[in-house]
Amino acid sequence: MRGLLAKRMKFHLLGAFLVSMGSAALYKFGVAEPRKQAYADFYKNYDPMKDFEAMKAAGVLECAPPK
Repeated sequence: MRGLLAKRMKFHLLGAFLVSMGSAALYKFGVAEPRKQAYADFYKNYDPMKDFEAMKAAGVLECAPPK
């Protein structure tokens, strides 16, 4: 029974480290990278003036009433 805590702690620390690194990698490649790519794809062809004119025509903006 001597040294049981130290022996088990090494195992659990290694396991916790591996699980945390695995979940961080899954989040990075499963969530963060696709999100960055989606933003890049959206802003590649985004025209803010066209969007402004569409919102203005719809009457969304109070400062720029529709004509």
